Amino acid sequence: MKNDLLYQLALTRVPLIGLIHAKLLVEHFGTAAAIFKASPTQLGKIEGIGPAKANAIRKFASFDEVEDEIAFIEKYKIRPLFLTDTDYPQRLLHCCDAPTLLFYRGEANLNASRIIAIIGTRSSSEYGKLITEKLVKELADMGVLIVSGLAFGIDALAHHAAIKYDLPTVGVLGHGLDTIYPSQHASLAKEMIKQGGGLLTEFTSDTKPDKHNFPARNRIVAGMCDAVIVVETGLKGGSMITAELANSYNKDVFAYPGKVTDSKSAGCNYLIKSNKAMLLTDTQQLIDMMGWDDRRKPVVQQQDLFVNLNEHELKVASILGQKESVHIDELNIQSGLSSSNVAAAVLNMELQGVIQCLPGKRYKLM
Repeated sequence: MKNDLLYQLALTRVPLIGLIHAKLLVEHFGTAAAIFKASPTQLGKIEGIGPAKANAIRKFASFDEVEDEIAFIEKYKIRPLFLTDTDYPQRLLHCCDAPTLLFYRGEANLNASRIIAIIGTRSSSEYGKLITEKLVKELADMGVLIVSGLAFGIDALAHHAAIKYDLPTVGVLGHGLDTIYPSQHASLAKEMIKQGGGLLTEFTSDTKPDKHNFPARNRIVAGMCDAVIVVETGLKGGSMITAELANSYNKDVFAYPGKVTDSKSAGCNYLIKSNKAMLLTDTQQLIDMMGWDDRRKPVVQQQDLFVNLNEHELKVASILGQKESVHIDELNIQSGLSSSNVAAAVLNMELQGVIQCLPGKRYKLM
């Protein structure tokens, strides 16, 4: 395992090798170790790699720095999560810029069946506080994992509310796990871990909370969730970036409306007006839209409609039969099929009139 981690960490530090190239290499060679042991000719054959990137991999020599990071990981019992690990957040794999390696402290299941991000302004109002607390309280019986960014304002309110109502909550950081930013949230972070939540980052130790790290952090928040809920935000800021990223990943985005004269709600109102977020007014609406109402009667499958389905399509039909609608990411995770096999299955089932595609990449049985 230590040898695997050595090469996984090294892969994240090779000059010229970005996230997309790293993912292509892993898909081709299977392991990080195999990438470093491949010949320049073998590496150069991978689309987009070429001689320069192949030589950068072959000449990588900063293994002393990698060993130091492994010592830090072992000392603080941090869980590294590589692209191919089963505990890696599988929803992120459907994002083109998925992190090659993540670092995790905590016990929450990052592949829980229901994950939402609750985000918003750092300078929240009483309205934002009320909405956040009400939302989390009314989700308390739904078994939802609450994700946010451990920032001031709505983020912290969401984490605190999750702790209060006994829901696991994960904070995604824009820096290494050797520090907590803002420092005022150190005790909150400890409580999150203690209650079965956790802290997640793609940044190694000694990575400072520099401004340019946070948009990168926001893509993880958007990509690892089923839906992003924007409680309160202005027209600019991290929450708007996260909402835009979630849209690019075909995630469901919801926003609470506010007064047209309130600058703290201007971002939410804009997202709703421009059809980049669905207007949210109550928690039951969210539960219904996500197909999470367990009180609904299971959909009765009409077997005669499925006689012409192949093995992959039958798996998809079985999953869809348990809920009113299911997101494409959940179909990928629950079916155990590759994303290309799931895409082919849903396309054929649409053409046969067995399923219907809904907004936000959700599917339902006809």
